[in-house]
Amino acid sequence: MTDPAYLRLGLPPTASPLAALRAAVRALHPDTRAVRGFRIARKRFYRQMLCAHAARQAADDPLSG
Repeated sequence: MTDPAYLRLGLPPTASPLAALRAAVRALHPDTRAVRGFRIARKRFYRQMLCAHAARQAADDPLSG
């Protein structure tokens, strides 16, 4: 099951990991990005989005057997 937050990013499977990270950063409200106490949660969110993107790329890869 794909993460609903990842689906809201609207990324194609061919997007690079850097593009996925940039989309995840843009998805957060600027006030949320500015709160220092949320740093660990933001990093966890970014990692989850990168993992979801990697899983989607692996699922769409025709050579993955």
